[in-house]
Amino acid sequence: MIPNINEIQQKKKKNEKIVVLTAYDLFTAKICNDCQIDIVLVGDSAGMVSLGYSSTMPVTMDEMVVFCKGVVNGAKNCLIVADMPFGSYQVNSSLALTNAIKFIKLGCHAVKIEGGLEVVPLVRKMSDYGIPVMGHIGLQPQTTVLWEGYGVQGKTKESAVALYDQAIELERAGVFSIVLELVTKQVAELISKSINIPTIGIGSGSGCDGQVLVYYDLVGMFDKFKPKFVKRYLDAYELNLIAVKNFKSDVASKTFPSEEHSFSIPDSELKKFREFLETKTKSNLDNQTL
Repeated sequence: MIPNINEIQQKKKKNEKIVVLTAYDLFTAKICNDCQIDIVLVGDSAGMVSLGYSSTMPVTMDEMVVFCKGVVNGAKNCLIVADMPFGSYQVNSSLALTNAIKFIKLGCHAVKIEGGLEVVPLVRKMSDYGIPVMGHIGLQPQTTVLWEGYGVQGKTKESAVALYDQAIELERAGVFSIVLELVTKQVAELISKSINIPTIGIGSGSGCDGQVLVYYDLVGMFDKFKPKFVKRYLDAYELNLIAVKNFKSDVASKTFPSEEHSFSIPDSELKKFREFLETKTKSNLDNQTL
């Protein structure tokens, strides 16, 4: 059964941690579903993970729609949140609402918007129309990197106060939860205690109400990209590498496919087919002679 927004928020009151994972396709979504993950986030990080973009900025609505379709079909019992990609909500509120509605009609249950005070009016409008919104402050991959690069947020009093103000105003505007990305652990914990809605941390310490990781980081699908805040539970890259090398070796050595991987025609039908080929071959030879 799909958890609703209220149930997610109740977890904070019960001091129960919220578990969030990204998913971009049917396969990863089904695993999240079978593991009873609370929230599946269809992140715009899919652009980097699945399409090879250098950042999340090039990701389009059309691309996000494709990713969401796979996740919706796989995560039947998880709350699905769709990332609003860069350019899908900054132009005006009308375009933002149109794009958010697309995600909801696809089967997603909420959208995520990056930004602080500047997105408060938009969050309020979406909330008024009944569209659940997850906020996202701290490091904002769509824009922060243009100014500061990938840096930890909340390292000064001024930065911490700004993050606090953003969280307070986003809560007032109606977000049901807030992602805190790359925020110092002490600031993230204090902000989490200062608001009534859940915080979802990524690289922001254990004091948040929940945690999110990119699925492919969690399983170690990349051999060189190893963020400090990621705990790898599997070395999937190495395991995949071994499997593919073994496949290549088996094909080259002619040990695959073997008898157990093959199918046979009944002997009686095989005999008839051989006779057909013999007749066909003789006919071709006769035509060549002519």
